[in-house]
Amino acid sequence: MNALPETRFDTAADPLVIAGKTYRSRLLTGTGKFKDLDETARATAAAGAEIVTVAIRRTNIGQHPGEPNLLDALPPSRYTLLPNTAGCYNAEEAVRTCRLARELLDGHTLVKLEVLGDPKTLFPDVVQTLAAAQTLVEEGFDVMVYTSDDPILARRLEEIGCVAVMPLAAPIGSGLGVQNRWNLLEIVENAKVPVLVDAGVGTASDAAIAMELGCDGVLMNTAIAGAKDPVLMAHAMRLAVEAGRAAYRAGRIPRKRHASASSPLDGLIA
Repeated sequence: MNALPETRFDTAADPLVIAGKTYRSRLLTGTGKFKDLDETARATAAAGAEIVTVAIRRTNIGQHPGEPNLLDALPPSRYTLLPNTAGCYNAEEAVRTCRLARELLDGHTLVKLEVLGDPKTLFPDVVQTLAAAQTLVEEGFDVMVYTSDDPILARRLEEIGCVAVMPLAAPIGSGLGVQNRWNLLEIVENAKVPVLVDAGVGTASDAAIAMELGCDGVLMNTAIAGAKDPVLMAHAMRLAVEAGRAAYRAGRIPRKRHASASSPLDGLIA
């Protein structure tokens, strides 16, 4: 008896498009908190990530000759680098950091903007975020922006010209998972640019939930780097993001208060 052909979800036929470039992977990963560059490289590969974030203020990408260079572990020929403004607490710092990244990366314009409000919660300062986004877009940057899960703010950032909106699921590094799925759903249903959950994912089920809500992708760092086995967790996150996206595309059954038999009762043999 011939085996039936395996049916697989073709990620190439359902690409993520950011700033005009297509990606098969919808899982974006960070490069901080790993024990060394070797673990960073192995976890990134296990995640299947194509876009990796780089904290310009904390990571050597060539500005410190003689020190270990992240670009040796994650070459730009293989990965799209996403410089981020982690550690910035006002618009001026964030804009200056993005300009530095453009210089270090030979005119690279894709950046992740984050302007923090305070060091305890790491919630975004939305006023400073809006100001920085406005300046960066005017200067020709392609801005992916970390923000709160406020649907009105997400719309405003899109109107400014950001190429992707990245609402938090929960506080950075908390591992609490999606805390307000209704706000995320509101953002997703009204956005005309990609919506990627950024911050708060703790395990694979959190990533799957975000994708089942219709988010276009998930960005994570601590959930992978902080796991007991980062490489294995990266693999799990890859599967979760793919499964969540496939489930969203497939269309779940509606929720009901009462049972609905899998095997119909009509037409039973008497």
